[in-house]
Amino acid sequence: MTTRSKNGIFKKKAFVASAACDLNAIEPSSYKKAMEIPVWKQAMQEEFDALTNQGTWSLVPPQADKNVVSCKWIFKVKKNSDGSISRQKARLVARGFSQEEGIDYDETFSPVVRHTTVRLVLAMAAQFGWKLHQLDVKNTFLHGILKEEVYMSQPPGFEDPRCPTHVCKLQKSLYGLKQAPRAWNERFTSFLPQLGFKCSIADPSLFIKSSGPSQVYLLLYVDDIILTGNSASAIQYVKDALKKEFEMKDLGLLHYFLGLQITYLLDGGLFISQAKYAKDILDKAGMTDCNASITPCLPYSKLLKDEGAPFKDVKTYRSIVGCLQYLTFTRPDIAYSVNSVCQFMQNPTKVHFLAVKRILRYIKGTLNYGITFRAAPLELRAYTDSDWAGDPNDRRSTTGFVIFLGNCPISWSSRKQTSVSRSSTEAEYRAMADTASEVLWLRHLLNDLHVKLPSAPTLHCDNVSALALASNPIHNSKVKHVEVDVHFTREKVARGELALQFVPSLQQLADILTKGLDSPQFKYLCSNLMLGSLHQFEGGCKDYSDCQDGQGSQVLRVSKATDVATKADTCDDKTGYQELVTITN
Repeated sequence: MTTRSKNGIFKKKAFVASAACDLNAIEPSSYKKAMEIPVWKQAMQEEFDALTNQGTWSLVPPQADKNVVSCKWIFKVKKNSDGSISRQKARLVARGFSQEEGIDYDETFSPVVRHTTVRLVLAMAAQFGWKLHQLDVKNTFLHGILKEEVYMSQPPGFEDPRCPTHVCKLQKSLYGLKQAPRAWNERFTSFLPQLGFKCSIADPSLFIKSSGPSQVYLLLYVDDIILTGNSASAIQYVKDALKKEFEMKDLGLLHYFLGLQITYLLDGGLFISQAKYAKDILDKAGMTDCNASITPCLPYSKLLKDEGAPFKDVKTYRSIVGCLQYLTFTRPDIAYSVNSVCQFMQNPTKVHFLAVKRILRYIKGTLNYGITFRAAPLELRAYTDSDWAGDPNDRRSTTGFVIFLGNCPISWSSRKQTSVSRSSTEAEYRAMADTASEVLWLRHLLNDLHVKLPSAPTLHCDNVSALALASNPIHNSKVKHVEVDVHFTREKVARGELALQFVPSLQQLADILTKGLDSPQFKYLCSNLMLGSLHQFEGGCKDYSDCQDGQGSQVLRVSKATDVATKADTCDDKTGYQELVTITN
């Protein structure tokens, strides 16, 4: 037998003194270990008491023809946004994998609010100076009413001594059941109309209450609730009504939601970041002390499918990349890089993992980055771009777009197109169609929120041929094979529901979502995306020359230089100055 010691591999054992170990901060691996720690034993007792007080189940003799679902205890240390311990939570969870479809569950789908909707509501709050309130539902899934007959074994450690062989017939839903999220959502959403709320057609997890001049918006993400609006009395009425119907905890002003850290600025704006979540990703990857990188990927580099040796720890690769996907909630600067490494989840190589590590090194240097929402003239504008045949593996193009409400970026995307484009015009035209679809959805969402835009949304594109194709009913041989649904952009432009505008490539904000860029252009686009740290970032750059990287580097304007621009009208100030990128420390 070949062992590690025979190969000269030795790993030191870590011995931790029990006296120096904080048992309250360690999550027990079993209920038996938890019963030995007073704080966790108390948490289990509180959970069991809550279940019994709400009549979650009734003990009945087991039936031979009924499926019995097993259960287990799960322990979690709840922490605040600063990393301190908030409380110890013990939760009884049913093992839903032992359920049988058609017998003890049917439908399982339950909607959750879209990330774009969350950013839109936050931008609205910053725009009008509204306060954001947060509510948390205690024992959320226990409020759901089950339609099916579900039987579960008694909780470990809390078996009834009088009926040790009996099973629990569930009257209400429980964590772990396949239909639990759906049952809770139906229970909560069926109560909201009694308070005067109407469900948004664009997003079923957004609810609007309109009573004369007062407006109240409610966002539902499983058991987390955000309330905002222009009437403090109406918001308080909703809080009181919800507390009477459900067991809720008022968390006050919104500061920490779904991993988002919300900071209120003195001018009424909001700064949203995921600094704690980003730090947790670095801890998980073991790269807390790594060297920082200036960009998340090499400029104009492309990853090949079979480049490098296979990466054996596929589980780690998928786990880290999955965490990075959620980090793009507030970080459009890493959207393209994360999208690139996501395409190799099935068979990653060491080269692909090196690309992931570069993203992590970039996050190390920009740990406190976030987006800033401030009041600005209310308008909807979008930037769309495409990197034609940018993927060397299948020659498909990458679509990137970013949409602003005022000066607040509320929606962005970086994804590969579903088919190969025969020309750059076709690739840009397809990207315009995807962007136009998202813009129109946002218009529907704003209509549900009773927000009227003063003018039609503007779509910025840097491809003249694509703009001409979207504005005029011409038949070009290069796009005669394009599907009919892609041409709906032309229809919206003809109806006046969408306005098109050309933008120079250097000012194309969506360029950061289609390819890797060099440092000066990358930092310029980040700044215009309202992205930066809380103390460093003061606002978007007005032009390319105003961009700074926070380390003494600046983009300077030089008169009559021809390195970048070739025409005076491509410059920002329209004064005949050309742009030359120079870095000075």
